[in-house]
Amino acid sequence: MTDAGTVDRIVAGLLLIAFAIPIGFSATGWKWIGRIGIAPLLTALIGYCPACTLFGVSTCPIRERT
Repeated sequence: MTDAGTVDRIVAGLLLIAFAIPIGFSATGWKWIGRIGIAPLLTALIGYCPACTLFGVSTCPIRERT
């Protein structure tokens, strides 16, 4: 079962990559934005986000008991 965060990251990654591909549209000069789209896509697929670990953010609904 996937959580909403995973689906959001997949959608965001695909949209950023699609924005960089000028199929049917004029070239915008923003092709570099497609490279940024790879990051949320990979974090959704592997289930690990180094930035969340770095900043101490957790989106896990299960909390540790102390």
